[in-house]
Parts: sequence; C-alpha cells; structure tokens
Amino acid sequence: MSTISHTRRGAPRGAPTGAPPRRWPSPAPLLLRGAIGAGACGVLALWWTGTASVVGPAGWLTGGGRITGLLAGYSCAVLIALMARVPLLDHHLGSDRLARWHAAGGRYTISLVLAHTLLIVWAYTLTSGSGVLHETTTLVLDYPDMLKATAAFVLLAATGFLSARAARRRMSYETWHYLHFATYLAVFLAFGHQLSDGADFVGRRPAQLGWYALYAAVAALVLWYRFAVPVRRALRHRLRVVEVRPEAPGVVSVHLTGERLTELGARPGQFFRWRFLAPGLWWTANPYSLSAPPLPHHLRITVKEAGKHSAALARLRPGTRVWAEGPYGAFTEARRRSAKVLLLAGGVGITPLRALFETLPGEVTLVYRARRPEDLALRAELDAIAAARGAAVHYAVDEPARYSAPLTARALKSLLPDLAAHDVYLCGPPGMTSAARRALRGAGVPRHRIHHESFEF
Repeated sequence: MSTISHTRRGAPRGAPTGAPPRRWPSPAPLLLRGAIGAGACGVLALWWTGTASVVGPAGWLTGGGRITGLLAGYSCAVLIALMARVPLLDHHLGSDRLARWHAAGGRYTISLVLAHTLLIVWAYTLTSGSGVLHETTTLVLDYPDMLKATAAFVLLAATGFLSARAARRRMSYETWHYLHFATYLAVFLAFGHQLSDGADFVGRRPAQLGWYALYAAVAALVLWYRFAVPVRRALRHRLRVVEVRPEAPGVVSVHLTGERLTELGARPGQFFRWRFLAPGLWWTANPYSLSAPPLPHHLRITVKEAGKHSAALARLRPGTRVWAEGPYGAFTEARRRSAKVLLLAGGVGITPLRALFETLPGEVTLVYRARRPEDLALRAELDAIAAARGAAVHYAVDEPARYSAPLTARALKSLLPDLAAHDVYLCGPPGMTSAARRALRGAGVPRHRIHHESFEF
C-alpha cells in the first residue's frame, strides 16, 4: 500500500495501556426489537378480542383495514420514540442505527396507512353498495375527526415522498430536518380519529386509556429530551466560541469553553448537535463530532465546508453563545473487543477518530485518507500523538498519483498482516466507507468488529 507514511514506534510516553475487558455483544438491539414486537402483538390482541367474527368479503376487508390502522397508529408512536434522542437508546444502539430503524419503520408506516385507507374505503363501498368516490366523500366529511385524519394522510405521504433517497439528494440537511417536523403535526391530527372512529376503541375504556398512555409517554420523551434538556444545559453550561482556527482548505476547528462540562458525560468518538446563536445559524442544530477529548472547560469540533451551515462556522466570532444537544452516539471505546485497533478515516471523518487515537488503550494504528496532502487536517496533532504513544499513523492521498493507494483487502493486509484480529473504527464519506467495509470483510475482519456511525440524513 503506497502511502505518505509517518510511523512512530518505540516506548510510549503516557499512552493509554491495557487490554479491553471481555465484552459480550450488547443485547440492546435484540431487547428493543423484542419490546417493539411485543407491543405490535398487543395491538393485534386488541383487534382479536374486539372481533366476534369475520364474515364475507366486506368483513375481511374491514378486518384488514382495522389491523393496518392499529399497526399504523402504533408505528407512529414507535417512530417518534426512536428519534426522541433518549440517551439510554442512543448510547447503546448508536444514532445511525436508530436512524436506519426509523427510516425503515417510516416506509412500513406509510405502507400501513395506505393499506388502511384503501381497505376501509373498499370495505365500506361493498357494504353500502355506493361508488368509491361517494363513499370516500362520506367518510371524509361525515365521520368524526376524518378531515383532520385526511390532512394527516397528506402530510405523511408528502414526508415519505421527500424522504426518498432521490429527493433527499436535492435538499439541504436543514430543509430535510425541518420538513420532518410535519410528522409531529400529522400524528397529532390523526390521533383523534383513531379513538372516535376505531371500532377497537369505541366503548372500550381500558383500550382508550392504554392508547392515551402510549402517546402521552412518547410525547413526554420528546418534550423532555428534545426541548427541556437542551435548554436546561444551555443555561447551566454557558458554552461560547473562543476561537475558530483553520486546519486545511475548507476545514476549521471551533474551540468552545463553558462551565462544568464534565457533567455532560461526553466521551471521545461522540457528537453533539450544535446550535450557534448567530445570524443565520440559530434556527438549526447540526451534528458535529468532538475532534479532541473533552476537557472540564473546553470542547472542540472540526468541520469541513459542505453547505451553508458548515461554511458559516468559519465566520463565527469569539463570544458567540452555543447550545449543544448531546452527547450522542455509541462510536466509543465501549465497542472495542480486541487489544488491537485500526482507525480508518477518510476526509473530515478524521474528527472522531482523532479523539479516539489519543485515548484508546492498547495497540492502535491510524490510516488517514484524503484527496490531497493539504487536505490532511490535524496532521501535526496526529504525528505528535503517534510519537507520544508509540503508535503508527499512515497517510494516503489520491493526488499526486504516486501516493494513491487502493482501498482493498490486499492493501490493508499489507499494512496489518493480522488485520482480522483488530477492531476497526471507520469514519468517512459514504463511498469510502462502503469500499472500506468490503475490503475489511474481504480481509477477514468479522462484521461485529467493524464499528461505524454514519451522519448521512
């Protein structure tokens, strides 16, 4: 593997030492899936106990419509809970896994809503003997809360369309983020018709109270973790910008100071959602990783210009107030299973790995890939850390061509013949991380030892 390589080996000076304790894979994903599945079974039981018999095509269609409606209502509550930023879930599963589950659940929910609507209209049309258009108009205009439910359907369908990958590529993170607030409105508008029109709730007080409890609990999680906690922490920790320092073309580090920052409980590898109270920035909170280990009165992020928000950070003035939501993510030392670790970074993906490079115990190797030598941000710091802990750091660039290196299993194994015995922390742009995953699997690294968190929206 041809690289611009700087390697430091020898007696480490103050480097983290020690093998990791024996850890079993976290049961959190299995437990959460089990809890969600148990809730879905409870919802189906609600239909089962409230249905005396199913007779004829209209009866079967009505039953299907009721089941899909119940599951859609339950799924809406689950989707919002997954993205309520509950620390217990976030730190054990990771923000990217929760986001993937949320995205997959969103597709299922839209499908359930569509199926519910079509099945109910079809069933009622068969029962009444009227036309589809007449029955649809009757349902929307004459049934309680159905106008609001129709508006909710339109909002959910629009959000689902805009969440499609082709549509997401054409919008900024900020636009996509705020469009998703429409789902809260949609859920609020749809809630009433579930209780007033749903045969599984009408006249069944325990079922109604259970449904109210489910939605009240989810609303409480959202209000507390997405609104109350950030405000409370902003007032307590009083974060401010102290310096903005260029690190590479289009890359800056933002240094922040505050009070009692150890209470945040941040760990190397984690990220915050940062809201800078400056013109044009205060209305959105974007995710950026810590690029240095957190200190009692100092935090640092390193950001590459990739849009209006990130570009504006280079113009921040010292003294700008900051609200930080977090810490989030499970991309930490807790994932490590082996005494040997490879950190594989691409571009600005170096930011969480730079913090881990300084703090991870054991034998650590860093491979940092960028387009050009001048794009290797924080290079002096990385060399100093490598020298201090007796570690190795390798740099690979695409230009000039003589230093380019393919990201293949063979190339990685030439650097680390025992690569399969390493844990790998991977962070970089999507194309690079996809290629790295294929190369690592081809080199024999087990899937559960490849640790990656994506910040793609």
